[in-house]
Amino acid sequence: MMPAGTPIFVLKEGTRRDRGKGAQFNNIAAAKAVADAVRSTLGPRGMDKMLVDSLGDVVITNDGVTILKEIDIEHPAAKMLVEVAKTQDEEAGDGTTTAVILAGELLKKAEDLVEQNIHPTVIAAGYRLASDRAKDVIEKVASRVTIKDADVLKKVAMTAMSSKSASGHKEHLADISVKAVSTVAEQRADGSYFVDDDNIQIVKKQGHSIADTELVDGIIVDKERVHPGMPSEVKDAKVALLDSALEVKKTEIDAKIEITDPTQLQAFLNEEEAMLKRMVEIVRKSGATVVFCQKGIDDLAQHYLAKQEIYAVRRVKKSDMEKLAKATGGKIVTKLDELSKDDLGYAKLVFEKKIGDDEMTFVTGCKNPKAVSILIRGGTEHVVDEVERSLEDSTSVVAVAIEDGKVITGGGSTAMEIALGLRNFAATVGGREQIAIEAFADAVEVVPRTLSENAGLDPIDTLIALRKAHSQGSKYAGINVFTGKVSNMKTENVIEPLRVGTQAISSATDAAVMILRIDDVIAAKAGEMGKGAGKGGGEGGEGGDGEEF
Repeated sequence: MMPAGTPIFVLKEGTRRDRGKGAQFNNIAAAKAVADAVRSTLGPRGMDKMLVDSLGDVVITNDGVTILKEIDIEHPAAKMLVEVAKTQDEEAGDGTTTAVILAGELLKKAEDLVEQNIHPTVIAAGYRLASDRAKDVIEKVASRVTIKDADVLKKVAMTAMSSKSASGHKEHLADISVKAVSTVAEQRADGSYFVDDDNIQIVKKQGHSIADTELVDGIIVDKERVHPGMPSEVKDAKVALLDSALEVKKTEIDAKIEITDPTQLQAFLNEEEAMLKRMVEIVRKSGATVVFCQKGIDDLAQHYLAKQEIYAVRRVKKSDMEKLAKATGGKIVTKLDELSKDDLGYAKLVFEKKIGDDEMTFVTGCKNPKAVSILIRGGTEHVVDEVERSLEDSTSVVAVAIEDGKVITGGGSTAMEIALGLRNFAATVGGREQIAIEAFADAVEVVPRTLSENAGLDPIDTLIALRKAHSQGSKYAGINVFTGKVSNMKTENVIEPLRVGTQAISSATDAAVMILRIDDVIAAKAGEMGKGAGKGGGEGGEGGDGEEF
């Protein structure tokens, strides 16, 4: 019989386990550390981060999701906040930093309530109620927008870019974003619109300045013509898109050709030449003047194509072929013998142009392009990369604004309206959930608070001024970070899509509730969970040093 008091080992030796408040406070500390990592990047006055990976590659950005993807995060709770940023980026395209700092703030407020012995499930229930009510408030303050409201859509794009380093050229880039998205937007049967971002091709080339970034109403193919004898430009081009090689293929099975007579060798070569000639003849008969081939083009076929004055490009990427089909209205042909004039697309002008060190093919002037290209220019590689991130954000927000047909004001104005609505709502809810709803209202105010902190303003004075304005019915009152004054965000043109706000609240609430409900962390090996979890203990969130990366 086992003597009394003998310890029973259920978990493997060396397993790290944190329980109760110690585990909760550790998880919250890790999540807050992630939120603090991106906090200083929020808003037009936010700063950038330089991220250097193990190979020495440098990324300079203030895009929340890019920063969190690049940082190597170990703590499991902290990883959940990275998921929040990724979800926000996929769904809305912008507001990643807002979503992460909101999740961090919800956990910070929850920590105070847990210390007051309010049960985490009560806090979670209150947060869920608050989240639903917050979305109702956003819906009420939202205003309608359609694809025809180019002016409003341009303001949406400029708001998304105002915090980026490309903001000096935001008018020009916003114009490009709105035109690109409006061109590729497809109308459904019920009248709503759908935008596939993949139909906007982004090509980067360093050199010149950001102001030289341009929109091409067609496609840029990062390839040159295959033969110098071909015309360098073709007007009113009839475009053939081939998914078969213009070369004589080897047989699938191992075949052996025995030539016993020199004349047989010549006959063999003549037949190969005739086959290639026949291929080019099929292309010529179809009326094609430009050929994009996904596979190879034989040297001899290049010669014959050049003789026929047909512009040809080989080894084009599959994704580029699909975009070319959408832009020109052509069909991708897999069997060369089947090529006919009905399969050809149309472009007003196809030409070769040297950009930087590379020759590129521009397919422009398409009749009704359902795919467009943006050629990004900039002084250095890092500038071009950041402009690309800015354009991806701005095209995404314009797309979701067109899809949802609703926009809200930024600058902390919607956050303050939510906080006001939640405080009024909390008074009507009985029980302890009321305290959690009030904590949620306080947490939402982190957006204007952070905007003012990053702009070097006094956050308390700013919040008091904003609360006063909203209680007097100014629902669009937000913080102008350049003047430091409270002003109407609608007249200041700070506008963002409805989905940016609703998605940030949904993701932040889900992540905060999930982290809150964890009261036991079991790690397979000691030291595997980063410093924070290794120093358990209920010291009010001071378990780790707060920097779990």
